[in-house]
Amino acid sequence: MARIDSLKAKIAKLASKGKLDGLIKLSMDADDAVRTEVAIAMGSIRTYEAGMALIPLLRDSSPMVRAAAATSAADIQAKHCEEYVKKLAFADSDPEVRNIAKAAFDRLKTNVV
Repeated sequence: MARIDSLKAKIAKLASKGKLDGLIKLSMDADDAVRTEVAIAMGSIRTYEAGMALIPLLRDSSPMVRAAAATSAADIQAKHCEEYVKKLAFADSDPEVRNIAKAAFDRLKTNVV
């Protein structure tokens, strides 16, 4: 637990500075909780590259990572993630992920940047 707590601070700092490269490195961590925090943090970086970095997290093996990535994609209006979020909303094996992704998909398809 101490590891995730120390990494949360690092992840938040990277996100606040827009350091996507550092977040991408952490997005490959073996710990689901770390990848979830990274997915959430990417939702504060409003760039095309951040949306692209979310795509592997939208296909993650962990339901909580997929759900966080879908929400972040909607937060930054990553239209290039829309099809991935749609797939989660209507076909994910986890019902909670489907619910969260459906809300994210609705936000993505109704907001035009």
